[in-house]
Amino acid sequence: MLSVLAVLGLVACAPTAPESEPLQPHNERKGPVGPVPAGLERYYSQTLSWGPCAPYATTDSDRTAFQDPGLECARLQVPLDYADPQGQSITLGVLRIPATDPQHRIGSLVMNPGGPGASGMSAATSLASSFSQSQLSSRFDLVGFDPRGIGASEPAVHCLTGQERDAERLDSDADASPGGVASTEQEERDYVARCVERTGVKMLANVGTREVVRDMDVLRSVLGDEKLTYLGYSYGTRIGSEYAEEFPGNVRAMVLDGAIDPTQSAVDAEVAQGFGFQHAFNDFAAWCTARQQCSLGHDPKRAVAEFQQLTRPLVQHPAQAGNGRELSYTDATMGAIQALYAPSLWEQLDNGLAELRQSSGRGLLSLADSYYSRGLNGRYSNTTDAFDAVHCVDDPRVEDPAAVRDADRRYREAAPFLDDGYPPNPAREVCAFWPVPVTGETAQPQVGALPPVVVISTTGDPATPYDAGVKLAAALHGRLLTFEGTQHTVFLQGSNCVDDMVTAYLINLTLPSDGARCKS
Repeated sequence: MLSVLAVLGLVACAPTAPESEPLQPHNERKGPVGPVPAGLERYYSQTLSWGPCAPYATTDSDRTAFQDPGLECARLQVPLDYADPQGQSITLGVLRIPATDPQHRIGSLVMNPGGPGASGMSAATSLASSFSQSQLSSRFDLVGFDPRGIGASEPAVHCLTGQERDAERLDSDADASPGGVASTEQEERDYVARCVERTGVKMLANVGTREVVRDMDVLRSVLGDEKLTYLGYSYGTRIGSEYAEEFPGNVRAMVLDGAIDPTQSAVDAEVAQGFGFQHAFNDFAAWCTARQQCSLGHDPKRAVAEFQQLTRPLVQHPAQAGNGRELSYTDATMGAIQALYAPSLWEQLDNGLAELRQSSGRGLLSLADSYYSRGLNGRYSNTTDAFDAVHCVDDPRVEDPAAVRDADRRYREAAPFLDDGYPPNPAREVCAFWPVPVTGETAQPQVGALPPVVVISTTGDPATPYDAGVKLAAALHGRLLTFEGTQHTVFLQGSNCVDDMVTAYLINLTLPSDGARCKS
């Protein structure tokens, strides 16, 4: 079954804010503030050493964005294992854009962009332009952090080299014969062995959402905020909902955009995501086939068949993509998925499919590279490695081959444009061979005395379907804000209707009206 990261794809395309006046390096101690769990006093009261962000860059885009002198970065210490707080510590990268009106500053707006595996530091810089034009910029410091094991945090989860990742992407793993299944599962075991060798078992055992939630409470205290104000996108909504369950009395305000249903199994969530991507593909096809030229022809009812006709041959015969690289079936479908996150990428998808008709995979490979965070130099961020590491400790594992085959069948039925034409595959995925126990759970949040939160859900969200947001809002006794459109997440991405209501909530704690809706 195709695994898809529910990352925030839109914000990463936004420009950074104009350069600001340089900030001077300084040490800052504001904690402890608010409740301090026993044994964690030294973490909650630590001093942060703020300085330039350039040394924290881990990707090509970061190396450019982090040069802005109006940004400041620091390292936050947290325990590797919260069951042993006196033992080994690790560090998280933290990036801050200070409020422009310190006298009227409310506090920090801490954000997470999702994944799991995406960098909160990178996402904060990508939000900088829209944030700077919002009333929020005068009232809040915007704070992005890289969760443990991710991005600039140390140590980082590491499984594959760039060359190994390139090779892995060329293998479509479509063969469902006994020999093909055995080969695929051996590849998964080999991948796990590399993760263990290059990351370590103890780190892999402590990268789940359970730990990230505790890290975020340390960050809240160290930033000097008695109550947390939080903005979570996509998987970041899971961090938010679990924080609300663990620390309900420490929440001031919380915005969860592109929600994950906390009660849904990993398989059911992935099948629901398949329906979401198929819906987005249908919208893309309707847009494309109405144009004078469209790579899929002019009949939207034939768009799935046309897409399959273009991509299925790649299972056996990858297309040339220039610079010695090839486009595999896996990369073609991942490139399409990347484009379906936002209508702004639909033209690039159409062009890529048109190129594929001419036997060139260049355009779709570029989209797939963006999805996998591959730089022009062949280096990858560790987003995909971290996604596997977090997913494998957060969610119950599917280890029965018959159940795996059934899940694959259900996914193909939900998203027929992604059906490779081979029989459903019983090959178990990487988590079936993961070396540490599951630490997460699938359950209805029990949030206690939680202040009202806002959940934003988009009717045509391909990655986190609308109903998940409806359910999360109900589970948290929060207020649902509906956005009518086809994209993944929406706040601070061009909808004045959404931005105005959510900004009023974050500043004044004024909830959107019951049943509030906005349109694209």
